Amino acid sequence: MEPRFSSENGLAPQRIALGIAYDGRSWQGWQKQTHGQTVQDALEGALGAFVGSTINTVCAGRTDTGVHALNQIVHLDTQVIRSPESWVRGTNAHLPDSISVQWAQRVPLEFHARFSAIARTYTYVILNTRVRHPMWQGRAGWVFQPLNVAAMQQASRCLLGEHDFSSFRSSQCQAKSPVRTLHKLEITQQGSRIVVLIKANAFLHHMVRNILGALVQVGQGRETVDYVSTLLAARDRTQGAPTFAPDGLYLTDVSYPGYELPVVAPSVVGLDFLESNR
Repeated sequence: MEPRFSSENGLAPQRIALGIAYDGRSWQGWQKQTHGQTVQDALEGALGAFVGSTINTVCAGRTDTGVHALNQIVHLDTQVIRSPESWVRGTNAHLPDSISVQWAQRVPLEFHARFSAIARTYTYVILNTRVRHPMWQGRAGWVFQPLNVAAMQQASRCLLGEHDFSSFRSSQCQAKSPVRTLHKLEITQQGSRIVVLIKANAFLHHMVRNILGALVQVGQGRETVDYVSTLLAARDRTQGAPTFAPDGLYLTDVSYPGYELPVVAPSVVGLDFLESNR
């Protein structure tokens, strides 16, 4: 919901941008809904407790249940005057351990967390080990069969550029158009981890996880490297691979040309192996 502002004391509204990090394991995604607790519920509750009035927020990208964020961007409108440090610490005092405001910054009123963004970057972490590891439970997707990274890289190249991604969108996706532009898709192996970075102007519902599902099929040798291009051309989700688990998916960056917003380094949260892939 777009923040609503009503002037009661004559003060001009100000727009505040926040950088939010969260562990998505215990949340039903970002967006408020009628059932289950979401990150937006918790954040707006904390903001309201801090300032003493209702605060509505808009985010850069709605993450699904179990999906994490290193630097989700949010904006809000308010008449409350606080320093950036006060916004951070005051809001965090009312948030659970799994959600934290990383920074706050006043921005021009024309800034919009969703519509001012020209690109979003997601990073998926696959743990490719013979047995699962409890320390990565909910933080990485797990595949026990050895994955052929070279084959996955070759299969992924057809996705770059502007395409109709109907074969990779959820049947519940509400986007008006299935056309998106993929700017970057990099797959690197770092020991037992396979890290997939995907940057696009915007994403469809489940688009990243559906792409991962197809690439993993190729990596396992269940499909040839032509499989992904065949799916892309089909424009039919019913022909696609199963949606991959949300566990290893992280919203890692949002691009706003002309706005100098802080960046949260992955090393701060123990994900320094993502640093070279930003």
